[in-house]
Parts: sequence; C-alpha cells; structure tokens
Amino acid sequence: MMYVPKFLIKDRNKLIIDMPQLAPAQILVIGFLFLILIGTVLLSLPISSNSGTSTNILDSLFTATSAVCVTGLSVVNTMEHWSLFGKIVIICLIQIGGLGFMTLVTSLFVFLGRKITLRERLIMQESLNQYSLQGIVRLTKNVIKGTFIIEGIGAFLLSIKFIPQYGFSKGIFMGIFHSISAFCNAGFDIIGGNSFSPYRGDILVNFTLMVLIILGGLGFSVWIDFGVNYIKKRKKGFSWIKLFKKLTLHTKLVFVITTLLIIIPFIFFFIVEYNNVETLGHMNFKDKILGALFQSITTRTAGFNTIPLDKLTDASKFMTIILMFIGGSPAGTAGGIKTVTIGVIFLTVRSVIKGKNHTEIFNRRIPHELVQRALTVIIIGLGVVIGVTMILSLSESFTFMETFFETVSAFGTTGLTLGITSKLTDFGKIIIAITMFIGRLGPVTVAIALSIKQNKNKATIKYPEEKVLVG
Repeated sequence: MMYVPKFLIKDRNKLIIDMPQLAPAQILVIGFLFLILIGTVLLSLPISSNSGTSTNILDSLFTATSAVCVTGLSVVNTMEHWSLFGKIVIICLIQIGGLGFMTLVTSLFVFLGRKITLRERLIMQESLNQYSLQGIVRLTKNVIKGTFIIEGIGAFLLSIKFIPQYGFSKGIFMGIFHSISAFCNAGFDIIGGNSFSPYRGDILVNFTLMVLIILGGLGFSVWIDFGVNYIKKRKKGFSWIKLFKKLTLHTKLVFVITTLLIIIPFIFFFIVEYNNVETLGHMNFKDKILGALFQSITTRTAGFNTIPLDKLTDASKFMTIILMFIGGSPAGTAGGIKTVTIGVIFLTVRSVIKGKNHTEIFNRRIPHELVQRALTVIIIGLGVVIGVTMILSLSESFTFMETFFETVSAFGTTGLTLGITSKLTDFGKIIIAITMFIGRLGPVTVAIALSIKQNKNKATIKYPEEKVLVG
C-alpha cells in the first residue's frame, strides 16, 4: 500500500494539502515576497537587459522590490539598461503590486467561475484595507474594471504625444507604460535620466499624469462611494452640495485632505522656487504654474519630476519629505502613512484645543480606537524612518539631507531621489529594499491587525485610572 504523508489527507478521489492556517496579513506578506522573487529571477535573465548579459542579482532584487512596492527608486537607468522584455516585466510587477496580487487572483477566479471562499474574502479584505466583508468581491471586480478603464484612457492621451515622437508601436508602449506607472503611483519612467523634465511645459502630458496620480491615490473605496452616490443623485436631481453630504465620512476626509495637500504645497513650491534659476526661475509663468503644481501632486507618492530635485532649496526639500511621508489615501495604490491618518491626528489636536472629549468633523464622531490606530501608524512610521536614516548615515557617505530624503522616499514608496540611489553600497541597497517593502505593507497591515485585535481584546476588567503629567 502506498504511503501517504501526514500533510496529505485522502478526500474521496483527491488529495488535499493540509497547509498551516496563516493569517491574512501573513499571506499578503508571503504573496508580495513571492512576486518579488519571481521578478528578481526574470530581471536577472540575459533577455531582460539591453546588453544581453545577466544583471547583478542584487540590482535585479532592488528593481523587482521597487516595482512590486510601486516605489520607483532604481539603481540602474530604466530606459537604457532594460530590454523590452525587462520593461514588460517591470510594468507587470507594477500593475500587480499596485492593485495587490489578491485582487488579480480574485479576478482570475471569477473569470474561471471558481467560488470565492470565506478565507479568500478575508485576504481580499486585508488587501483592500476594508473593515467589512460585505460586497468585497463586487468591490474587487469594480476595482479591476475601473483601473483598466482609467489606465486605458490615460494611455490613449499620452500616446497622442508619444506616437509622433517615438513612432506608432513605441509610442503606444510608452503611453501604456507611463499610464500604468502613474496610476499605480510607481514613478518608473522610460523617458531618460531627467524623468519628465522634457515635458515640463506640455499641458496634455502634465495634466494626464497628474489626474492618473490623483485617481490612483484616492483609494478604491472612495471611487465606489462617489460613483454610487453620483448615479443616485443624477437620477433624483443633481447638486454637488447634496452629493457631498451623502458621501461617507471617509470619502469626505479624503477629498478635503487631498485638496489641501495639493493646493498648499503648490502655493509653497511656487513662491519658494519662483526665483530659483535652477528650478522654476528660468521658466515662463505658465511653466512655473505647471512645474509647481506637478511637484505638489507627484511628491506624495508618484515619483516623477519635471524639475531637478537636487537643485531645490532646503525648504522645498523638507516640504517634499513631509509630503512623501504622508503619501496618498487608504485602499489605493499610493504609499505613506496615508492622508486620513494624518487628518485624524490633526482633528484630534483641534478637538483637544477646543476642549472637546471626542474627535469630531462633519457632525460625526470618530471612534477613539481609530485615533489610537492613527497615532500608532505614525509612530511606527517615524520609528522606521529614524532607524533607517541612522543606519544609512553610518553605512553610506552622503549628506544627512540626501540620506533622510532617500529613506522617506523608500518608506513612502514615492521613488523621488536626490541622485544617490545608484551610488548606494550593497548594504545600503538591501536596507532601502527592506524599507520599501515595509512601506508598502507595514501601515496597512498594522492598521488592520490592530482593528482585529482591538475587537478581540475588549477588556472586561478595567484598572483604576490615574493621571500623569503631559506637556
């Protein structure tokens, strides 16, 4: 009689692997690591490089990690080093990393007619940063459809500019590549060493990229909420004020905070860099407006640039660091600690100053556990940034600003750099790669994990309260 190992269980006519039960967060981490491993192997193949030789395994690992984590930092020139096959591998990793591998796996299951189990729904819930399982499969389907539609429109608009310049086939590919990279907030480009600087005055290219970046950074749940309420309001009599009132508190916060984080930095960059001849100073007024606005939008996680970042004033560099740390909104393709996280903390501070016991906005009260979670995400983020900056300060020979900038860019999965990425030591590359991975998964995973634990660990025994001195 054939021996059957214990980890295999006979179930009628088939064998089922009895795998250890992993938490959804663990499965997501393993999934992303698996994608990075596949990307590393593919990018290290001779067919992936223009030279026809194998790429250093560490450089392949760094590029694969940056692509899967939708960061954009690169130790080699993406346009010059990688072949067409290598570029296709990178854009596929960006697409999967931006949407989340479980989103694409779910779409494959739906296409094949396979039933989505409860466990798979839990993983999807974790991947999309949702608090409820209700409608999770429908949300995933809508995310896939919406993503391909938006990226398709973006690719078409960009191709209008690229086809006359690069020819039909290459122009189409350039449009698709940069549309996906912009929407997924990845920051990879195949323009050359100066990113989109050659197009700093082009209204079509600038606005197409900016809209793609914003839509990708808003978050998938915001799309659905806005879309559903927009359709309902169109049927009953449209009014922007009524529509805004019908939106969830999360969507309202995302819209308000995102708008503020576009307008305020735009004004800041425009004023501070207006006379800097190395950045905006030599441009005409229209290009200055476009340059400052593009810098304001791309800085939070996209990784493109139309002005030389190393020539920015120190004030602008520090503003860029702050924006990179904040990042985009939850349940989207962007990184960082997220807009709503920082918004909740600011609202809490406002409530304390006003002498209120609760955090309130738009006639709604934000639960205390959400405030605790937001504070935890920020502290963890600061801890990672401080720790990595100190390590790199000891291992690398760059200025503090360059090191700090690179660290926050990696953690926020932004991809902006002051030009030191290709000069990192092997140890520095490994540290930055780990930072990108933490930045892509850390805050989201921590937030969901805390949510689950707080629901499970409601204290039945409360200890006596005692005050301490603060401030």
